[in-house]
Amino acid sequence: MSGTLLLQQAINGLTLGAVYTLIALSFSLVMGILGILNLAIAELFMIGGYVGFTLIIAGAPLPVALLAGMLAAAALSLVIEKIGYEPLRNAPLITPMLSTLGFSIILQNLATNLWGSDPLQLPGDMLATRIALGEVSIGAMQLLVIGAAIVMVAALAFVIRYTTLGRALRAVAENRDVARLLGVRADRILLIAFLLSGLLAGAAGVLISLHYAAITPYIGVETGLKAIAVMVVGGVTRTWGALLAGPLIGLAEVATVAYGGSQIRDFVVYGLMILILLVRPQGLLGGARSDQGPRV
Repeated sequence: MSGTLLLQQAINGLTLGAVYTLIALSFSLVMGILGILNLAIAELFMIGGYVGFTLIIAGAPLPVALLAGMLAAAALSLVIEKIGYEPLRNAPLITPMLSTLGFSIILQNLATNLWGSDPLQLPGDMLATRIALGEVSIGAMQLLVIGAAIVMVAALAFVIRYTTLGRALRAVAENRDVARLLGVRADRILLIAFLLSGLLAGAAGVLISLHYAAITPYIGVETGLKAIAVMVVGGVTRTWGALLAGPLIGLAEVATVAYGGSQIRDFVVYGLMILILLVRPQGLLGGARSDQGPRV
């Protein structure tokens, strides 16, 4: 197995892992603050991808398409918070989670009716530029996906750790009632958590659809499940565990497809998740069960 081939596969794995990381962070933001799994995130990812993909085909600049996909997913995420979560916030946790599942089904059917069930593909060699680095050929979209993911994760890290908004997010994640007593507008913070989650999911959808040069209404199902696996492996409510678990899962999946066959990639990915959780049930970066430290 040549070093060039290994490097090429590593780049492919990091590209896929970057997308998984963004979606896993989207899941973790809501899970860490609200304690619910927002099952509609996978379809927000898909809708954001469709919006950006459609604009690229129409000739829009890439930054415009990326921003439009992010905003579309964020707007839908706010709708889900207002309709699917806010009226049910005092209900058992399973209730708002099932509500997000309903929105997931609605969004998938909406996309199928708007764009059809067949794959939507980029024409010809659009965005197919490749960059040669020695014997390794890297797609320009691969570099964009990895670079954009790094920028977005760094921006999110800065917001959460060093801004007033970030302190409010962490306070609400720790204890919503105490945060209210300290003057934090918890309802507004919950809305912002959904907004940030939608922005990340929309960005991931645009980036991966352009990387593959194709998108279908069902892309969110498989990718969303892999992102949930990333979140679990990294530590469910530990947002930054996704930074380690995303590339790990991406590299494992690409290596399996390259050297073992695509038929067993899901077996390897989810088997790796089960193995890690058997050894470390709280995830790679999760604290001990008694640890009550910050969750975002």
